[in-house]
Amino acid sequence: MPEEIDTTTPHSPRVWNYWLGGKDNYAPDREVGDHFRQTTPQIVDLARSSRAFLVRAITHLAGECGVRQFLDIGTGLPTANNTHEVAQRRNPAARIVYVDNDPVVLAHARALLTSSPEGATRYLDADFRDPGAVLAAARDTGILDFDEPIALILMNIVGHIEDWEQARGIVATYVDALPAGSYLVESDGTNVIDPASMNDAARIYNATANPKYNLRGPDEIAQLFSGLQLLDPGVVTCPRWRPELSEVGTVYDIDQFGGVGRKP
Repeated sequence: MPEEIDTTTPHSPRVWNYWLGGKDNYAPDREVGDHFRQTTPQIVDLARSSRAFLVRAITHLAGECGVRQFLDIGTGLPTANNTHEVAQRRNPAARIVYVDNDPVVLAHARALLTSSPEGATRYLDADFRDPGAVLAAARDTGILDFDEPIALILMNIVGHIEDWEQARGIVATYVDALPAGSYLVESDGTNVIDPASMNDAARIYNATANPKYNLRGPDEIAQLFSGLQLLDPGVVTCPRWRPELSEVGTVYDIDQFGGVGRKP
């Protein structure tokens, strides 16, 4: 185990991996994850609904919208239906650049995130909070063409920025760097469906975890799409973003809101 990997402190990607049924986590991650389950029984459904939203959004972008390039920042540990897998099912030539700065994530990603022969994937060690460095590194890969539309994926990462104005500025910097016709896919945790349990869960998580996580309101999440054309149905609880026909009638609200916006 590399020395820079701290297995004694819970870390968001590993806790998330635990909720998704993965094996790349440690006792402190599982302990915090179980505390969450006790105070917020919806947390596992929330994690899996978030992944299902991502799958539907990427499927739509790679298919109907014809997007061939994806920049997935804060991707977390590889599980099932990773961005490149979903995109390349619709378009085998899709190109994906992943970004994270967790040593555990990096180690697993480099081994597991393999591309189709027609497409390409690359994994960058960079910090979401430094958009200039991330964008420069993404350009240097030669995988992404910044003259063509790119889908920017920000799943459950903006909540790690405590200062809201700073968070908005970071997202705006990324969006500003993308060409017209690009898309933003974003979702984060909220506390409007079951505020008592979500606030308790956040308190428990933030007592020990690094980086900490800040719940946002749906109106704040919607502000991240300022200047973009929101795809229907807008910013909604994730299970209600274009559910599959098999899901209609079984959709329920959770404290995870997201949306997809197009840069005009």
